[in-house]
Amino acid sequence: MAENTLQHQPPDRAVLTVSQLNREVRDLLEQGLPLLWVEGEISNLAQPASGHLYFTLKDSRAQIRCAMFKGRNRLLRFRPSNGAQVLARGRISLFEPRGDYQLIIDSLEEAGDGALRRQFEELKTRLEREGLFDPVRKQALPPFPKRIGVVTSPSGAAIRDVLHALGRRFPGIDVLIYPVPVQGSGAAQAIADMLKLADNRQEVDALLLTRGGGSLEDLWAFNEEIVARAIAACSLPVVSAVGHEIDFSISDFVADHRAATPSAAAELLSPDGAALLDRIGSLSSRLAQRIHLKLSRQAERLSTLERRLAREHPARRLRDNSQRLDELQLRLAAAMNRLSRRDAQRLHAAQQRLTAQHPRKRLQQYREQIQQLGQRLRNSWRNGHDPRVRHLGGLARELEAVSPLATVARGYAIVRDQQGRVVREAGAATPGDRIVATLGKGALHCRVEDVEPVVNVAPETPLLPK
Repeated sequence: MAENTLQHQPPDRAVLTVSQLNREVRDLLEQGLPLLWVEGEISNLAQPASGHLYFTLKDSRAQIRCAMFKGRNRLLRFRPSNGAQVLARGRISLFEPRGDYQLIIDSLEEAGDGALRRQFEELKTRLEREGLFDPVRKQALPPFPKRIGVVTSPSGAAIRDVLHALGRRFPGIDVLIYPVPVQGSGAAQAIADMLKLADNRQEVDALLLTRGGGSLEDLWAFNEEIVARAIAACSLPVVSAVGHEIDFSISDFVADHRAATPSAAAELLSPDGAALLDRIGSLSSRLAQRIHLKLSRQAERLSTLERRLAREHPARRLRDNSQRLDELQLRLAAAMNRLSRRDAQRLHAAQQRLTAQHPRKRLQQYREQIQQLGQRLRNSWRNGHDPRVRHLGGLARELEAVSPLATVARGYAIVRDQQGRVVREAGAATPGDRIVATLGKGALHCRVEDVEPVVNVAPETPLLPK
């Protein structure tokens, strides 16, 4: 908005109001400076009814006004007071009505914790870049662990909370305690060594790394790099439950799972026994119903099969088949008897026909028939031959009397041309014709040399000699 205001003024004289100037300065401060950490001493602390905190941070040479609003100061783990040395994190801004620049704080720690907090943030950033917090590498927890290993102090309140929660939820889980110091010098190394030992032994299904609440310094062993790398190298699933719900440690980020409290970690690692019993009861009821239904169906099926077996039992089928075989044998015997009788009858008829048509008998019949026919022939010959012979003799004599052969036999001839016609007169032939003259005995084949004129002879005069 300040830029727009300047653009509407002449270029040689840009005039701003005080509000515009403070707004532009505020924008420049908020946009130009990143999130800052500032260490100093609290003075002029005020906390009005709104719940906000207003104070001044100062050192030996300068001071700056600070504001921490109600939503942020509720998370403080100490009570700020005048003269306290603190480490504040916030952004630079400007309070426009008075023109005072100030630090808007979102986190406030005592100065001793501030140095540790910086180390915490640096290690967290470095390990995160290396991928130790990557969800891909985190392992799933076993749904029903048989034994849980707890890496903690055996005399602390955390182990009591864990055992109480496990006894309440699922008493059947064994607990193996790996005792370690949870704070002080050497605690981080002891924790790392114990994690490696538990990983090498492989005698539990999962590990719980835990301790109760405390200050940042008290919890610092769980923020050491050696502990973080031991958790990352462990092949067993690891649950981290360090401090209270608002506490976060490096081990929480590296572990496979984080729980807000030791009791919450025990609940995370153990199944709910009551819920499982209810579930088992429900499943048992369903199983019983299914078994009853299955048995009923199988009983019905068995009854059906028994009825089918009774109908189709091998013994019954054998009896039926035996009876059927007897029936078929009787039918076969009857059929064979019928066939035998029929064949015997056919054979007898054939034998009779064969006997009736045997060659010897037929020859005998033929001989008898021939004798009968011979006798009849002789009788017929005697009865018809003699009269016919006599009649034939008379006819022969009559024929011979008028036959031309008799005439030819007396020296005459019958002349025929090549077509076999009788030549009755000389004019019927011409010189060169071939003629046949039939004699009483034999015939003459002649050629006409010449034809004589016709001799007038009376037609009544016979040509045959007397």
